Amino acid sequence: MDLSARGIIGIDLWERSTPQEILINIVMYTDLKAAGRTDRIEDTTSYSQVAHRIAHHAETARRFTVEALAADIAWLCLEEPSIDRVDVRVEKPGAVRFARSVGIEITRTRDDLTTRRAETLEKDSGTILSD
Repeated sequence: MDLSARGIIGIDLWERSTPQEILINIVMYTDLKAAGRTDRIEDTTSYSQVAHRIAHHAETARRFTVEALAADIAWLCLEEPSIDRVDVRVEKPGAVRFARSVGIEITRTRDDLTTRRAETLEKDSGTILSD
């Protein structure tokens, strides 16, 4: 999925006040056997709903780094129960002189999401969780 959004991202003063173009590429990994067999929307992921949530977040998050925005996007994708793994690339066109675009790419899995939730619970409760 290739998305384009306009949002506040960066550390420079002008970047904090002027929305910039943000290019987002997402590859979601899921088991599509049922959807391929049944041709029913209920058996697959609603890509339009995921795209809408991601675009809205990119346009409103006001992140300082593309790394943080990419992580946010990965977590949003993994909130979909059917998504097992996601590759997220976030780019800022024209951010560096003489470069068409700069950006980063990350991969996150359902296991990473589970670990993140446990760490959040641990931080919020002030206790150490164990297996």
